[in-house]
Amino acid sequence: MPRLAAIDWAMMETAIALGVTPIAATELIQFRLDAVEPVIPSSVVDLGLRGTPNFELLHLLKPELILISPFYTRHQAALERIAPIMSLPFYIRGEAPFAKATAAVTALGERLGRTSRATSVLADVDVRLSSYRDSLESFSERPTYLVNVGDARHVRVFGLDSMFGDILSRLGLTNAWPDKSRYTFAAPVPIEHLADQEDARIIIISHIPVEARSTLKSSMIWNSLKPVREGRVIMLDNINPYGGVLAGMRFARLLSEALLSKREAVR
Repeated sequence: MPRLAAIDWAMMETAIALGVTPIAATELIQFRLDAVEPVIPSSVVDLGLRGTPNFELLHLLKPELILISPFYTRHQAALERIAPIMSLPFYIRGEAPFAKATAAVTALGERLGRTSRATSVLADVDVRLSSYRDSLESFSERPTYLVNVGDARHVRVFGLDSMFGDILSRLGLTNAWPDKSRYTFAAPVPIEHLADQEDARIIIISHIPVEARSTLKSSMIWNSLKPVREGRVIMLDNINPYGGVLAGMRFARLLSEALLSKREAVR
């Protein structure tokens, strides 16, 4: 099995799904906080920031294959001087990403000689998604907003071209946000836009920033939203919004568990 190094988190997830743990990866402290799953062993070397990985350390580790995505093409030449690279796309604006994530499982499985494991992973994904979809059939009539809270007045909203929006549709649920996702550093959507569909539920994905929590609770705009007044808000634990098949399935599992337990209120 080749010694892998992963610059891209979605590619790292894909390797781990195939039973191959990289010897090194980027921003592992942040990954453990933001993504939670899969669990990354302490033996994996942290290469620093995804945008500026430690090339000297990577060279010393002598990987045999480096995993990236098109987000890191600016580093491609430098990385190719260290080891062969494998770059696969996951996120393209306007395109649903889950099929790309499953295709990455197949492609990396072939590259690593783990085609049987890839087939098994994808078969398990199909079974679990079908099971979740069946269990959530009674929730399908209400549209669903999927958001990260940026601050007390703004959210990131995930459309059909996000992993969360794609999985939501595969679970038979309707996305209340008709537009594409806006992938920016800042949360770009004013909270009042969540009033457009009064009958929707709001799914808050990942923890609310500390500085926004108390302000949000006392916000007149937030509390005026009908889903908030009627307790149709669900909090999910942290999930990587730019992940691969494992992040998608973590979202499917956590959403299903939350809806079925009827925890539709901000805690």
